[in-house]
Amino acid sequence: MSVRKQLRTALCGLALTGIVATAAPATAVATPAVNGAAKVSPVAAAEDAAARALARSFADSAWRAEAGRAVAGGAETSLGALAEASRTRAAAALATAVAAADRAVVTAKGLPSDTGGLLTVTLAGARGSGRVPLVAVEPSDDEITAVTAYDTHGRAHTLDASRMPDVPVYVVGVDGEKAVEAGTRVLERELAAAGVTTDAANATAATASTASTAPTAPTTSTASPASTTSGTGFWTSRITSVRLADDKETWIKGDAEIFSIVSGFGLDGKVRVDTVTHPYLDDAGTTYHPNQILVNWSLYKYNLADAVMMEDDGDTDYSALAKAIAAALLTIADLGAYIPLVDPVVDALPSSFWTDDADFVDAWYTLAREMTGTRDGAGANGRFTFDRYWVSAL
Repeated sequence: MSVRKQLRTALCGLALTGIVATAAPATAVATPAVNGAAKVSPVAAAEDAAARALARSFADSAWRAEAGRAVAGGAETSLGALAEASRTRAAAALATAVAAADRAVVTAKGLPSDTGGLLTVTLAGARGSGRVPLVAVEPSDDEITAVTAYDTHGRAHTLDASRMPDVPVYVVGVDGEKAVEAGTRVLERELAAAGVTTDAANATAATASTASTAPTAPTTSTASPASTTSGTGFWTSRITSVRLADDKETWIKGDAEIFSIVSGFGLDGKVRVDTVTHPYLDDAGTTYHPNQILVNWSLYKYNLADAVMMEDDGDTDYSALAKAIAAALLTIADLGAYIPLVDPVVDALPSSFWTDDADFVDAWYTLAREMTGTRDGAGANGRFTFDRYWVSAL
């Protein structure tokens, strides 16, 4: 697959090319106009409803100016918090609509109700033009060539992907980093509930005395003090550098939200899964040096493990992902020798996971405890450099 263009900054390559003749209804949760023949996910429908509500709210010039000042720096901002912070009537109506859309997004992604708001907004395009802005949604198509944006009357405008627009464009999306953090917790909890060994299962069984024997690695969920087998410390495989050739993101969709599923056999001989988030991995073609622990070897029976790297593309249902992986892994028994688990994990993914759900990024087979140096992924899309790192107990 070819390398995609990156990040929101490339949204400056949009152009306003025309106006769709029909006006959108002012109240209904409507199907996004781009790729209208495609099936619309619940997340995309909620984003579209929020985008339409935001566009209509900008008919209030006072609220429009207030929102413009709040997001002028181009940073991703919580849409619900932005609306709730304003005292304007337009923002109050918007806050109600966004709250409903946020609940729909959280439910569709299989996240707990206390996750909080996930919808965000970013300002791009001709920010200083003084013109009334349009509002677009981060698209679900990785090969997008045109984007639909709405004006204050609910009319749909088509934006070209190759030239700069002459109006400001607010882009509504999902806070991927927050979703991944919450989602990986759901993934581990549900895998544990299904019988797969995870940190969530170990944490449930841990006692206070066991938990005090060794520190947990702060950048990953794989180093659980409750499951550390030695009071002196444990060996880990640490990522000293990582680089992706393709982060599976389109130019309008913002930073990549990457996580890895590490799998092997736990000390009890059962399949074990640990999740590791990589919030720093934003740009393809950039080498990062996180010094992040990927595998805590004290948790594994054998000195080999596998890793599957994935990306939350906005629509990921973590509960469904956990059920699919658990169904595949629970059929695998420890026969006294290490068995690679990459293929069962990848084969468990529904076909939709190869479109705009959790994108498969790359996989690493047979990562060894003694391994150091550079390892390319099986798909030649990712490259890790590892060293061996001893984590000492306090």
